[in-house]
Amino acid sequence: MSSFSQPLLSQPFSSLTDLHDVCLTLPGPDLSAQEAIARREGTLTKPAGSLGQLEKLTSWLGTWQKKSLPQLSKVNILIFAGNHGVVAQNVSPWSAEVTTQMVQNFRHGGAAINQIAQVSQAALSVIPVAELTPTADFTLAPAMTEQAFLHAVNIGYNSVPHDSSLVCLGEMGIGNTTAAAALAALLFGGDSLLWSGRGTGLDDDGVKRKAAVVDTARALHAAESTSPLELARRAGGYELAAIMGAALAARHLSVPVLLDGYVCTAAVAPLFKLNPQGLAHTWLAHCSAEAGHARLAQAVGLTPLLSLDMRLGEGSGAALAIPVLRAAVACHTKMATFSEASVTKRR
Repeated sequence: MSSFSQPLLSQPFSSLTDLHDVCLTLPGPDLSAQEAIARREGTLTKPAGSLGQLEKLTSWLGTWQKKSLPQLSKVNILIFAGNHGVVAQNVSPWSAEVTTQMVQNFRHGGAAINQIAQVSQAALSVIPVAELTPTADFTLAPAMTEQAFLHAVNIGYNSVPHDSSLVCLGEMGIGNTTAAAALAALLFGGDSLLWSGRGTGLDDDGVKRKAAVVDTARALHAAESTSPLELARRAGGYELAAIMGAALAARHLSVPVLLDGYVCTAAVAPLFKLNPQGLAHTWLAHCSAEAGHARLAQAVGLTPLLSLDMRLGEGSGAALAIPVLRAAVACHTKMATFSEASVTKRR
């Protein structure tokens, strides 16, 4: 099932100070649920640790759902779409109108994410942010005003269903890998070329041009602020701000989060910079083939679950990880215990 309507908004954040304070005061994991999951895991008919990452996924889900028996009854994929003024700098072989066209493609069920969402038994919502009006060109000025940035964060914050078992975050926006590269470079430093990849099909000269654009953005904005939220306002985008808001809401709603690729990781990186535990409720679904993603994942302390050389966006990598989590939950909740199966435990 797909949804394309804009959520009704409240305005939880009216200033960057409000947002900053909430980013610093986050609920922690449910350790009692974690302990209960570990106890049951030890009774199941298998050698200890033999399901590897599946066992870790089960523990992660239950710990953040605050449930001793984790479940995936309602899985939501949220795709935020936005446009970028920096496209004027020739950083993409595609024009900004493709963002609108792809949103329509999502609406008609014709994109990769539609197919993967159906296979993964997940509800898909596609949310255009700022009515797909482009941000300012961040080589010339901050991408968003404070009000516009907060409005986008609030859209994301209000988009997370309160009864969701798991949220998968993704994006669509021509030019947004340039925004991701600029934000990553501003937050973590290093050579801009290392953060700049091929995006939607740049050649070698195009990648160098993108890196030069990132350098220009860094020169303009690094001198103005070191605040992670202010840098997100200056060098990010509407859909990146919404993704950050959604990740923050999920934390407060006890909903674990699967993150998609490079743009998604860059979008939530300010939460990590503000609070080392800011992404503890998230799991990186896959390592994108986009240059810079593995480097960024390491910088924010996330280990990808899958590595399939994908760089599509759309939340496609996150959605592909859902069946793995479903298998993990099924093993934990439906396997027989040694006692139930009359199997002798290891001496």
